[in-house]
Amino acid sequence: MNEDARSPWPGALAAGAALVLGAWLVQGNGLPPLPGADQALGAVGSEVFAPPRPRAVPTRIRIPTLQVDAPVTGLGLDGEGRIRPPDDTDRNLAGWYREGITPGQRGTAIIAGHVDTRQGPAVFYRLGSLHRGDQLEVAGADRGSAFFVVDAVEVYTKKDFPDAKVYGPARGSQLRVITCGGGYTEQDGYDGNVVVYAHLVRGVSA
Repeated sequence: MNEDARSPWPGALAAGAALVLGAWLVQGNGLPPLPGADQALGAVGSEVFAPPRPRAVPTRIRIPTLQVDAPVTGLGLDGEGRIRPPDDTDRNLAGWYREGITPGQRGTAIIAGHVDTRQGPAVFYRLGSLHRGDQLEVAGADRGSAFFVVDAVEVYTKKDFPDAKVYGPARGSQLRVITCGGGYTEQDGYDGNVVVYAHLVRGVSA
């Protein structure tokens, strides 16, 4: 996120909701997809950025490749500085870190969501199957939209989560979309996070 925003603790989603996330797997279902090594982040600085959008609280995220069209709610931090996950009673709900910038502003915006709940796959269950070049749209309360293109999809264990790389200051207008992922045990839940890196290519105002 930008230099003026507070960075959430990197293991927020995986550690903060481990008792719920993965409950669906206990019923004998398979792990969600993970990105291949060929989707890792490449050279930095090669992106062509669109002009930043004005601040606009996000209301929906759409990922056509994954058939995701979900409302976005604001997320704060818990007492340990970790992002509080979205309400797990709604599987089709994503959350935006409201202490940071809004998607499309200059800097790094954060959107997070569950991979699954006790009821089954959740909004970002297939996030790890995205590829470079896929597109995302984040609609704002101003009735405009920010359109992003995926630069990379990576998975990190909780203990090796690169806080500065994911949340730190970045060129232009960038977006990180985060969910749980990696290995899974019934005792500890998921052991990592899937992170999508994307940059702004078009902003549309109402």
